[in-house]
Amino acid sequence: MQEGHLEQNLSDVWPMLREESRSASMNEPMLASFYHASILNHSSFRAAISFHLANKLDSQAVPSMLIRQVFEEAMLADPSIESAMVADIFAYRDRDPACDKYSMPFLYYKGFHALQAYRVAHWLWRAERESLALYLQNLIAEVFGVDIHPGAQIGHGIMIDHANGVVVGETAIIEDNVSMLHSVTLGGSGCGTGQRHPKIRQGVLISAGAKILGDIEVGEGAKVGAGSVVLESVAAHTTVAGVPAKVVGRPKAAQPALEMDHRLGDQ
Repeated sequence: MQEGHLEQNLSDVWPMLREESRSASMNEPMLASFYHASILNHSSFRAAISFHLANKLDSQAVPSMLIRQVFEEAMLADPSIESAMVADIFAYRDRDPACDKYSMPFLYYKGFHALQAYRVAHWLWRAERESLALYLQNLIAEVFGVDIHPGAQIGHGIMIDHANGVVVGETAIIEDNVSMLHSVTLGGSGCGTGQRHPKIRQGVLISAGAKILGDIEVGEGAKVGAGSVVLESVAAHTTVAGVPAKVVGRPKAAQPALEMDHRLGDQ
């Protein structure tokens, strides 16, 4: 998502989601009840996203009604959660050529769903409600195939495309406007405590299957090639690839996450 969009997005996204849902329900009457239940029956973005995610995370142990209450509690207590969710929607719309509607990530993309549910789990973790945060982590991993520890710190404008098999460890840090694809791991190294997971700076693009391991830093605007194993810090505005990853050039864009160009060519 472009930085200048953020303030506008917060006021515009809900009317756009509703208009797209009205149009879709008329074009495909078989899904009219789905669009109404997910978006059109609700008075706000917060109410709709809480309902939609809670239904997906429903279980016998903790039914959707209780999960929805926790989600709404978190979003009311910390408005930055809703802001980040909206920024993530625009990240998908801006960067994914398959996403031609703002309602698509909201309704269908499990990477988006997993990330927003993580945001609530992170709020619980910071509030020292660790048992419920870990319960949500486990449920998110089972339902969406994305395992993000609630202790991880993740910014806004994040796109996790396809998302199958993504793993983010407890002390990982992901700054704003980062894009990653399926099977990415931000993992630890060793069995010690303390900071042991990567720090991913703003604008980084991490291609499919990349593994970034240990207390290392991937600098602002860097690019990690598909299938790479990164064991050492990566300088800003540098492209690395291989096993183990080596410098192969420089990204053509200042923030490759926004361009989604996975080629490894130099400037």
